[in-house]
Amino acid sequence: MTHSIDQQRMNSILSNDNTQRYKYLIKEVSSTELVWILTDEHGCVMLNSDDEDCVPIWPNEEFAILWATGDWQDCKPQSISLKKWHAKWTDGLAEDELAIAVFPIPDQDGLIVYPDEFDYELIKYRKNKK
Repeated sequence: MTHSIDQQRMNSILSNDNTQRYKYLIKEVSSTELVWILTDEHGCVMLNSDDEDCVPIWPNEEFAILWATGDWQDCKPQSISLKKWHAKWTDGLAEDELAIAVFPIPDQDGLIVYPDEFDYELIKYRKNKK
């Protein structure tokens, strides 16, 4: 299930700092059960932070599209179900020694977390919602 987000709400979220955007992403991914990435003809887009190679993720298709400019203008957003994320992506990223760039925006790379930390936060949030 995807739902669009209006421009005013997007601007409000984009003005948040990395930690606030991370919290929003956890809440949104838990609600929609989708993680958004960007892909090109070679597969998933990756970023290089100061210390880590990362896969950037977003809470909504609209935010992923915002990132798809410049070198990434030919990239397309792709959703991954939360079930598939837990089953394949968490371990796959860890095995490949990749981190996650959480909700990068055009002027900021986002918070860098490890796949197991991200899963822990998702599970904790979902458990607290019950």
